[in-house]
Amino acid sequence: MRLGFQATCASAMALGLVANPALAQDEQAPTDEIIVNGRAQRLYRVDTTTVGKVAEDPINIPQALQVINAELFRDQGARDATDLYRNISGVSFFSYAGVTFRGFRQDQSFYDGQRGNPFIGFSVPQLFNISRVEVLKGPAGLFFGPGSPGGIINYVSKVPEDKSSLRLVGTMGNYNRAGMSAEATGPVDVGGVVSYRLGGFYESMAPYRTNTKSKSLIGDGGLSIKTNPGGKLTLQATIYDNDLPGNRLRGILTDDAGNFLTDIRWNANEPTDFLHLKSKAFQARYVTNIGDAVTFDAGARYFKSKETQQYHEPRGLVPGNPDLVAREFRDQIRDVDGLSFMANVTAKIGLLGMAHQLQAGADWYDEKNLLDSRILRAGVTPLSLSNPVYVTSARDVARTAALPFTTTDTRTKRKGAYLQDQISVTDALLLVGGVRYDKFDDGVVTSTGGRVSAGSSYSDGDVTYRAGAVFKPRPDASLYFSWSGSFEPQAAASQSTDVGGPFAPVTGKQIEAGIKSNLFAGRLQANLAVYRIVRRNILQADVTLAPVNGQDQLRPIGEVTSKGFEVDLATDITPDWVLLANYGYNDTKITDTVVGQAVTNAVGNRFANAPKHKVGFWTRYQFPAIGAAIGFGGEHVSRRISLSGQQVKPYTIFDASVTKGLGFAELLLRVDNIFDKVYAASGFSAQSGHFPGEPRTFLAEMRFGF
Repeated sequence: MRLGFQATCASAMALGLVANPALAQDEQAPTDEIIVNGRAQRLYRVDTTTVGKVAEDPINIPQALQVINAELFRDQGARDATDLYRNISGVSFFSYAGVTFRGFRQDQSFYDGQRGNPFIGFSVPQLFNISRVEVLKGPAGLFFGPGSPGGIINYVSKVPEDKSSLRLVGTMGNYNRAGMSAEATGPVDVGGVVSYRLGGFYESMAPYRTNTKSKSLIGDGGLSIKTNPGGKLTLQATIYDNDLPGNRLRGILTDDAGNFLTDIRWNANEPTDFLHLKSKAFQARYVTNIGDAVTFDAGARYFKSKETQQYHEPRGLVPGNPDLVAREFRDQIRDVDGLSFMANVTAKIGLLGMAHQLQAGADWYDEKNLLDSRILRAGVTPLSLSNPVYVTSARDVARTAALPFTTTDTRTKRKGAYLQDQISVTDALLLVGGVRYDKFDDGVVTSTGGRVSAGSSYSDGDVTYRAGAVFKPRPDASLYFSWSGSFEPQAAASQSTDVGGPFAPVTGKQIEAGIKSNLFAGRLQANLAVYRIVRRNILQADVTLAPVNGQDQLRPIGEVTSKGFEVDLATDITPDWVLLANYGYNDTKITDTVVGQAVTNAVGNRFANAPKHKVGFWTRYQFPAIGAAIGFGGEHVSRRISLSGQQVKPYTIFDASVTKGLGFAELLLRVDNIFDKVYAASGFSAQSGHFPGEPRTFLAEMRFGF
């Protein structure tokens, strides 16, 4: 293990020195990454965000947002998106890559402002090649088109830099965790016209769930070319390979009070079950200034992902036996590829004595999603909760291979254009207004053994708006009010005339007011947001109407109202002590429905995995005299319900870290869930249980920077 790590470090150093002679000449100069002393002030704060497609000061945006930067990634040892949710008010874990966002389930992610998430299905976005995560809360239809009204998450990629640097990291921890990564960046030529970035990440472990293993590999590379004064073209390519033996995980069964029925290490999967994701993404982005008043950017992104999985799905307790869990065996292949384009232009002009910042843009997305699935439901051996006996699944694999695949072919096309004007009425008052039109084409065809059994398609369009006002009593503080909207096309399968279709999209409308501040030269950022979201046109079966061709009639009657408030704080308590804290209150309820009919993801009038209260904090204190820092954080999530109406107990967990500068390197020691709390991170269903939170885990990283 030690020899392998040393060899990898040496290889990565050689790569950086060969690819960048300037680095070889200055290899003794350490970067700020390994200097613990002096990092505290404004450590986790940013002054600009691109969540509105162009760079803007968050204080001028009339909508709540958060930006999580690489500094926080490093201090918290974050590996994937789930490690970040505790830092975001209004966001909590739902399942896999899905979150509850201001009360609504949301599974959609963007990369550098574009659609094209390579982590399809049941894999979670990784952070190795991500420089920051931007979160826009509430409806984001103006800039991002169709989507959930809870908000969006935008991952901003690392890009080549003009300054040469090399970073090496070796990782170890419990559950046999071992890994290494290397990143090199800098100019290629003497004039700095072309710069590069190369990165590689590998980590393996045997997680706490029985039979599970995990191997993650990421390769990332990019070139930036200065094409003209103020203009740059960036080309990037990334590959992902996630191999997860025994690891297509569901939860642990619970009783109605939310108590686990067995140890959280229990797993319905056999040792030979697996999930394997292979993805690749290619991206090009061009940004330029046109004079002093106009900026233009355009991007293209293509990804292709294939996820294969064979696993045993729990189906609840065997009737009459409180110890045996029924199972079925699933053999599935998801093959997804998508292509997107976007362009944005911003112009600053004077009109009628006022300064206008006009912003216009358009985007286009085409995705093909193929799911091949075959499920063996009969004759699969149940599994004991108290004494599980695992055997090879060869018999189930062989029997399933005799079944025909059912193929679901889903095609999705999105294209839209927007226009926004930000008017500086005075230095203290900004007015913002924008409109967007989207056209969408959806279709789905289902076939079994090559024979088509069902198919439908639908095309439509919709208009969304955003309007707001920002009042700045001083340059570093603002009060804002906004109205924003979003929409989501109904599922193509629900647009059939047999069920009463076609139907207009589901809409989301939000009213929000808040305060943002960036006081004391940025040492105190405190934000407050109060919101009310109404989601309408939710399809439900209308039991007062007779079925047509054996299918229940649907009507867009469902309505849901989400209301709450959020507080976010980032501050330097002293020059050596920084604190992040957030609190979110949310109350999401069904406000109109068909009697006796439930809304998706709701039980009664409450929504699954939507906590009323969520608290998160992280604090870091550095000791300059000894070149060390300690960090301490925690999270509290209040009581929730699962999709089956079972209780999901509240939980509170704590984490801690120690960072020590060694001169030639930096050492991080971190422990999560300090008190080894047994808890449910999320509720799912009575058949497959609640998702358990991770037990106490230890992580050690040795970081070298040049």
